Amino acid sequence: MQATYADSDEWRSVTEVASEFEKIMKTKIIKSRIASANQPGASSGEVQAVLLNPALGLGFKDEAKGLFKEYRNKGLRPDYFLKVGNTGIILEIERGKTNQNNMDFLDFWKCHICEQAHYLFLMVPRELRQSKNGAISRPYDVTASHLSAFFEPRNYTNVRGLVLFGY
Repeated sequence: MQATYADSDEWRSVTEVASEFEKIMKTKIIKSRIASANQPGASSGEVQAVLLNPALGLGFKDEAKGLFKEYRNKGLRPDYFLKVGNTGIILEIERGKTNQNNMDFLDFWKCHICEQAHYLFLMVPRELRQSKNGAISRPYDVTASHLSAFFEPRNYTNVRGLVLFGY
């Protein structure tokens, strides 16, 4: 969170949505469904499917189109988008490519160039196993380390705040 916005009504609204989303993620049924979807060989789409209805229930739009219309890549869009006051929240859900393919940075970049959103909710696995016998990686810790630098005053971007969810 950028210090400039820490006491703003805007940030309070964003954190209210984050709190509601976190409550949903902590329910027994959602935790169980996410755990089942976060298995070797699964895609982020499987985790995304678990969270579609809860996100829609909070007012997010699924793969909102038109947020990047001024850019060449017309297919660029977030997993979910929610308008909050004069800005918005992009919600991205990652799994296996979070750090290996720098999807954490891509998601941050998408929020950075989106004129309608200044806040990013990013969901990443706390632990990830790509194969049944493979090593365990910790995308949540790596992502927190990667993206925290953008919230030091000398590195501020258009992303005013990030809420990192681990599953």
